[in-house]
Amino acid sequence: MPTARIYYFSGTGNSKRVSEWIRKTGENKGFSVDCIDISKTERRNISRPEDDVLIGFCSPTHGFNLPPIMMHFLLFFPRGKSKVFIVNTRAGMKLSKLFLPGLSGMAQYLYAIIFLLKGYKVVGMRPVDLPSNWIPLHPGLKTKVVDSLHEHWKLKTERFANKMFSGQRDYRALYDLVQDLLISPIAILYYLIGRFVLAKSFYADSSCNNCDLCIKECPVKAIKKVDNRPFWTFRCESCMHCMNNCPKRSIQTAHGYFIGAMFLSHSLLLVLFWKYISRFLQLPSDNILWDFADTLISGSITILTFLVTYRIFHYLLKVPVFREIIRYTSFTRFLFWRRYKYRTGKQRI
Repeated sequence: MPTARIYYFSGTGNSKRVSEWIRKTGENKGFSVDCIDISKTERRNISRPEDDVLIGFCSPTHGFNLPPIMMHFLLFFPRGKSKVFIVNTRAGMKLSKLFLPGLSGMAQYLYAIIFLLKGYKVVGMRPVDLPSNWIPLHPGLKTKVVDSLHEHWKLKTERFANKMFSGQRDYRALYDLVQDLLISPIAILYYLIGRFVLAKSFYADSSCNNCDLCIKECPVKAIKKVDNRPFWTFRCESCMHCMNNCPKRSIQTAHGYFIGAMFLSHSLLLVLFWKYISRFLQLPSDNILWDFADTLISGSITILTFLVTYRIFHYLLKVPVFREIIRYTSFTRFLFWRRYKYRTGKQRI
């Protein structure tokens, strides 16, 4: 019996669901298919796959890039000669009857480059646009829209999987090459700076009953207990698992704090410290290398600002007045701000 193996990472279930669709398609084609959650796998212990095993990888797109957990998994993945296909889930939307595509950025191409350098044959590249789960930025989509997106993309995913299990090739991801390359600078900045900043916008409000579900279920072990409250570390990849699965809806995004910390970092620290220092030292400002160095230094100051202020923010949440201010400046606390979790085709509201 031919065999296949699908490695996936999933925060709210989109990539897991796609992996299951592909697995069922493979089994219908006579394959023995294993789906492996990389968040529960020790990447250093992965053995070299047999040359005749079809290998698939599926993960969400974070900041127009691979999630760091998947990128690190790929870097440790052993060399081989198997056939490989790549799937990334993107933030899908729907306008009336029109399905709006997401953007992959660097995700698909990083996959492909890593595997080609390791000796694999990349036979498939396919984005899948499932419901956006970035609820700090927008409410979860309505149930009717969620179900419609799943139904639409399930059929497309099965067609792609049929090609993979039939020995065909499909490079649909290359159709988006131009727009993906155009947004690649954003992907780089998100990986170097943005993901750390977003990690410091989550907090547990006063309704938190310390059930510790968020800590136990975090795929990357990024949440710990500090002062008897959940505390989000820089390991957080903003996969939205905790926020969408909290049974008390206690996990919020502190929009007011986020705006305040960005203002402190960019309008005060960077201007008063870095900009004046560079002028005092008469450092160059008209070449590419300097611009890159300026970005890294500015980003480092931003991350340091969030690290220090989040400690203070976490402590001040004990103060009722401060807690109320944060509560009323966090959009995610409103009941209409739906959560998103897909297990049975329905949302948790």
